[in-house]
Amino acid sequence: MLVYVLNKYGKPLMPCKPSKARKLLKEGKAKVVRKEPFTIQLLYGSSGYKQPITLGVDAGSKTVGLSATTENKELFAAEVELRDDIPKLISQKGQYRKGRRFRKTRYREPRFLNRVHSKNKGWLAPSVEHKIKSHIKLIDLVHSLLPVTKIVVEVASFDIQKIKNPNIEGKQYQQGEQLAFWNTREYVLWRDNYTCQHCKGKTKDKRFNVHHIESRQIGGDAPGNLITLCETCHKDYHDGKIKLNFKRGQKFKDATFMGIMRWTLYNRLKTLYPKVHLTYGYITKNTRIQNNLPKTHRIDALCISGNPQAKQLEHYYHIKEVRRHNRQIHKAKILKSGIRKLNQASYLVHGFRLFDKIRYNGIECFIFGRRSTGYFDIRKLDGTVIHRSAKSKDLILVSKAKTLLWERRENSAFLSPLKW
Repeated sequence: MLVYVLNKYGKPLMPCKPSKARKLLKEGKAKVVRKEPFTIQLLYGSSGYKQPITLGVDAGSKTVGLSATTENKELFAAEVELRDDIPKLISQKGQYRKGRRFRKTRYREPRFLNRVHSKNKGWLAPSVEHKIKSHIKLIDLVHSLLPVTKIVVEVASFDIQKIKNPNIEGKQYQQGEQLAFWNTREYVLWRDNYTCQHCKGKTKDKRFNVHHIESRQIGGDAPGNLITLCETCHKDYHDGKIKLNFKRGQKFKDATFMGIMRWTLYNRLKTLYPKVHLTYGYITKNTRIQNNLPKTHRIDALCISGNPQAKQLEHYYHIKEVRRHNRQIHKAKILKSGIRKLNQASYLVHGFRLFDKIRYNGIECFIFGRRSTGYFDIRKLDGTVIHRSAKSKDLILVSKAKTLLWERRENSAFLSPLKW
């Protein structure tokens, strides 16, 4: 375990051992400024000895790997779970907005000159923008703990059309599967031969609907998520009379995100830090195999940093990004009495908030559910249930809820060498 050190002015220095930090705190030469990861600030002037530190970033749409290393040692290691609920929340917000407009005017003329992407060049979808900002926030965080001199980011480039068709080349890139069709619906009907994919024409219904296998909110409007159903089967499905056993085609959401974020992340980092470099997945994989290392996001980040043989830390941090605030005041459903129920819980329940880090029977965990009666659902970040209904008087507050939840975990390399 290492203790991160800041100088008198809050600038990062090289980390120290817990014994030295304990001595500085005991003598009143330092103060604690952060519990996770444990960080102290010196109360006297010290320039400190610094070494070149490289931060490896294994960028991803769901999980980010971070590893800061010198030539011989690893100084910081973490795996971060990013939020994946942005599309759902944006879709929900749109539904509420439409409902609000419908209540005021039955018909609202469509408007096209107020679209954000038409007014702002370089506009990105909120889900992509949020994940890019999350990457930058995490890199800023490591910079606030260590005097990082160089950043290397792995942002793999994906050829989605090559994944679909390995033999594609030349002009074929401009001739996708929907070429010569006015819209996606027309293509899907043609692809399915204008035949209901459930009854195969047995109902004799000539009216067709294009049905989403996964909801539009989750699966989108990609052709692989659409099938042709006749009006009868489509109505019976939504009435619960029949079941459909279709699986959607291959998803490319994560690959698409990586392709979009590649240069955006790189260019934004260049404006913030002097030494930023890109690397690619095949280089990381080759480095990992040559050094006989296991496949995890933090190990990939270690390889990306350029020091795969650096001595690893015995612990790493598992970080989960969560939503802290819920701005929806009332539930959408109106009760028979015409009253809308509140959608927001009390700010504090028996002195605790959602996602507060607490200690219960010597185990550090998080609050995942609260009841006004004073009983709490407490779990680890991986979902392991510690107690479904723990009493508030048995909980000890470790730290207040933040956007990033920190959990220290053992490095498997030190627990089971056979896995290497």
